Amino acid sequence: MDWEAVLNTIVGWATNTGVKLLVSLLILFISFKVVNFVARKIEKSAEKKNADKTIMRTIAYIFKIGLKIVIAICIVGYLGIDTSGLTALIASLGVGVGLAVNGALSNLAGGVLIILTRPFRIDDYIEAQGHSGTVEDIHITNTKLRTPDNKVIYIPNGALSTGTIVNYSMKDTRRVDEVFSVAYSVDFERAKAIISELVEAHPLVLKDPEPFVRVSEHAASSINITMRVWVKSDDYWTVKFDLLEQVKARFDAEGIEIPFNQMDVHIKND
Repeated sequence: MDWEAVLNTIVGWATNTGVKLLVSLLILFISFKVVNFVARKIEKSAEKKNADKTIMRTIAYIFKIGLKIVIAICIVGYLGIDTSGLTALIASLGVGVGLAVNGALSNLAGGVLIILTRPFRIDDYIEAQGHSGTVEDIHITNTKLRTPDNKVIYIPNGALSTGTIVNYSMKDTRRVDEVFSVAYSVDFERAKAIISELVEAHPLVLKDPEPFVRVSEHAASSINITMRVWVKSDDYWTVKFDLLEQVKARFDAEGIEIPFNQMDVHIKND
């Protein structure tokens, strides 16, 4: 074996292709870092300007992925590999993958539809597909929710875009509805007055629209009093729990009976 020829071949490869490969890896590393940095800057600048988080995050994500693909193709061309064949291969692979993942394409279309119509945005609290939580991120194929007990749920955008969505954060105010039951022997006007007092005294209950407290039903074993009050969306659960606790405490203090189902059992001896 001609070791001198082998050595010359290795040296020639190292000084030509090897250097190109090293430069390509260096360019790839630096350019990817720059692309990630610019994408993060886009997101942060959007937050400072109070721009739509959903749109800006999607733009940053598409910018990052698209630019990385372009850089990778350019580097392949720099190394001397015929990119026309590579492009054809990618196109053929894309068709095959598209046929194989038809469901994923519907999720892709659903993601585009959600971004365009915007039935919800990042940080909104929604209920959809049997789940509810705060929207943490909207990806192109799925939406990420964080539940109140800190679980993370990914919902496919295809089903999400065609299903029913309840958005609890879209409006600034919400209505708290509660029904309080009192016994027929109780003075229901006094019960109404107690509920109205507590509603008027609560600092988070809005005065406009005016709170509603009226008898709504003569049930089988109780008089039902319906309470409807408007609050800011962020105060909904605070007001709901406060009034439930306060009404129970006042009813007990005033001796107002809250009926509950009872069963009398009679034993018959032969």
